Amino acid sequence: MMELSRTDHPEMLNVDVHSMISPTCLKPGISSKEMIGKKVHVRIDYIKPASDGYPERQCATVTISDINIAEALISKGLATCLRHRQDDDQRSSAYDELLAAENRAQKNAKGLHSNKEAPVHRIADLSGDVSKSRQFLPFLQRAGRSTAVVEFCASGSRFRLYLPKETCLLTFLLAGISCPRMKAFTPSGTQISEDEPMGSEAFRFSKEMALQREVEVQVDSIDKGGNFIGWVFVDNVNVSLALVENGLAKMHFTAERSAYFKELEMAENKAKAKKIGVWKDFVEEVKETTVVIEDTERKTNYKKVIVTEITSGATFWAQTLDNASQFEQMQQQLRQDLTDNPPLPGSLTPRRGDLVAAVFDVDNLWYRARIEKIEKDKVHALFVDYGNRDVVNATKLASLPAQFVTYPAQAREYTLACVKVPNDEEHVYELMQSFAKEAINREFSLNTEYKIGGQEFVTLSNPESKQDIGSVLISNGVLLAEKRREKRLQKLISEYNQAQERARKNRVNLWRYGDFTEDDAPEFGA
Repeated sequence: MMELSRTDHPEMLNVDVHSMISPTCLKPGISSKEMIGKKVHVRIDYIKPASDGYPERQCATVTISDINIAEALISKGLATCLRHRQDDDQRSSAYDELLAAENRAQKNAKGLHSNKEAPVHRIADLSGDVSKSRQFLPFLQRAGRSTAVVEFCASGSRFRLYLPKETCLLTFLLAGISCPRMKAFTPSGTQISEDEPMGSEAFRFSKEMALQREVEVQVDSIDKGGNFIGWVFVDNVNVSLALVENGLAKMHFTAERSAYFKELEMAENKAKAKKIGVWKDFVEEVKETTVVIEDTERKTNYKKVIVTEITSGATFWAQTLDNASQFEQMQQQLRQDLTDNPPLPGSLTPRRGDLVAAVFDVDNLWYRARIEKIEKDKVHALFVDYGNRDVVNATKLASLPAQFVTYPAQAREYTLACVKVPNDEEHVYELMQSFAKEAINREFSLNTEYKIGGQEFVTLSNPESKQDIGSVLISNGVLLAEKRREKRLQKLISEYNQAQERARKNRVNLWRYGDFTEDDAPEFGA
C-alpha cells in the first residue's frame, strides 16, 4: 500500500515496485519503520495486463525523500535488476540507475553477491499447532508485553504476528471484543463466513492501524485451535479499545475479567450515544417508569470484611473474606513464580494505568499494584489488593504474569454512611488516627446503606458485640452525625445523634471547647 503524495486527499493504492527481483530469504534493506505510514512519491511507469491468473498490476517507481526504494535495495545486494530488451517500454523509468546500482553491489560483494553463506533464520511457526502453542504460552504470559510485527491482517480482530525476540510466527486474536466478520473462504474455495455489517470497515481500520507496524502484544490465553488471544498496542494505543471507540466492534463478556473492562465499557457507551458503526441503528431500550415507594425498613445484607487502609476522613479500603483462602494461594503463587523466574531489574517500562507486580518496601515482598503516576524513576502505585499507596522505585517493578492479571482486585473502597467529616485538617487527622486504631486489620460485618456516584456508603459493625464503628467514632468526638431524610435510615441516624450528644456533653475532641456547631448558625453569617 502506498500513500500518493501528489493528491490533496490521500488515497491508498496497490503498486508493484518493478524491474527487480527480491529474494524471500533476505530481510528488507529498508526497515518497515522507515516506510509504513510515511508519504512517498509514486510514478506509474506502466500497467501490466492480467495474465496467467494474476490480476492487472500497476508498476511504479517509488521514492521516499528522493531515495528510489528499488535502487536502495539493489545497491545493498538485497535484490537484482530484471533484464529488459532495449526497445521494451515496460520497464522502470530509472532502469539505467538500477543497472548501475547492481554493478556497484556486485563489485562490493554486497548481500546475495557475497561469497559468504546467507545466514539461516530459524522461525517457529505456531499457527494451527496446538501443542507448540501450549508450550510457548506460559513463556509469553510471563513476558508481559512483547514486541511483534504485524505480518498480515485476516480481519478486524485476527492477525498474523512475528515476534523477533522469540523468533516465532503465530495467529493472534484480539481479546475483549466481538468484531464483525467478512466473507471468507478456505484454500479450497469453500465459503466459511458471510459478510457482516461493518466487517469490511473493521478490517480496513485494523489494517491501516497495524499492518507491517511494530506493535506490543500481551498474551492472555489460547483457544482450542492454538490461536493466541490477548491485547495489541500500536504506539501504546489498545487496538481492541480503538475498534470499540469507533463503533467497529462490541465489547465481549470476557472483557469483564480484564484490566481494560471499564475503558471498553465507557468506549462502547460513547459509540452507542453517537450511533456510529455497528450501533448506527441502535435503539436504546425504553424502561417502563414505575413509581418507587420508599422503603421504611432498613435492608441488611452483611458480608465479612477486614479493613486494610484508611485513606481520607471516613473513606477506607477493605478486603472481603469470602475467598480469602483462594486469594492467599494466588498471592503465594505470584511470589513463587517471580522467585523462580526473577525479573531483570529495570526491564519493565512503567505506563500509567498498567497492572504490574511491585515490591513493598516494608516487607520486601511482591504484590499486585496499579501505576497511577510516574516521576522519572519513581512510580506512584496503588496496591489493589489492600488499598494502600506507595512510591516505588522503577527497578522494583515487574510485568505481571497474565494469569494474575484477570484475578479480581481483593480490596474495595468504601465510605462510612450517615456521617459528616469535620472541615479542619487537624480534626481530619485526628479522625483518621482514631479510625485506624479502631478498625485497621480487624474483622467487621459490612452493610451497604446507599450509593452515590458508584461509591458505596456503608456501616461497619463488630460481628460479635454488634457495636457500630460509626457510633464509636462519633462517641469519641472525631466524627459528626449527618442529617438524612430516608425513612429507612432514621433509626440508625437517631443512634448516631445520641452518640453525638454524649460526645458533646463529655466535651471530647471536637467538642472540647463546647458546641462548635453554634458558629454555623445564621446569626453568625453561616
